[in-house]
Amino acid sequence: MNNRWNKVIYKFWAPFYDYLFNSGPFLKARKKIFESLDITPNSKVLFVGIGTGADLQFILGKNVSVTAIDLSPEILGRAKNQYDTPNVTFMEMDAQNLTFSPESFDMVIANLILSVVPDPNQCFQEMIRVTRTGGRILIFDKFAPPSRELPVMKKILRPVVALMGTDIGLHFEQIIMPYEKQIRVDEDASALFNGMYRKSCLEKLQDNSWQVTGRGK
Repeated sequence: MNNRWNKVIYKFWAPFYDYLFNSGPFLKARKKIFESLDITPNSKVLFVGIGTGADLQFILGKNVSVTAIDLSPEILGRAKNQYDTPNVTFMEMDAQNLTFSPESFDMVIANLILSVVPDPNQCFQEMIRVTRTGGRILIFDKFAPPSRELPVMKKILRPVVALMGTDIGLHFEQIIMPYEKQIRVDEDASALFNGMYRKSCLEKLQDNSWQVTGRGK
């Protein structure tokens, strides 16, 4: 996967995106994720990979300032058309190279983005960088089962599925490992399809301590 190809493939996906990922079980899972999310009023929130903006409906009534980015102008245009409101700023931007200053946001939300960017480690590093100390990161995405090697068939299909713009073999644990002194995982639980999609809540630490609490299965 690369950004040039992702722009092409998501231009193709744009007319079908809401039908595939913003309805049915996906919409139900997203609604549940945001129901339990505690957001302080007047917070600055960054959506990394806003897609067509489906997640905005769960946060706009919480008196927050939202910045929403996406690489695909077609996808981003759909979000703008649906959520034209003063407290949301839409920006076309690469999630692997955020143009914001360090510690710019109280919360960073990355739903279905780490599995589609060419370099998820760089994307995650950028997310940590722009989150303020003590701020939180929410991730909803598909990941391979923890600490297990991919089945042979999945290894074979992985490069084929990547041509459609997504990675089916990403390990969340491998992504966060280099940053274990910078973040704490407060929650890591199944969100959809028996753990294929997971919800992870992290906090950016004030010091170099590291602990993992509340892990789900």
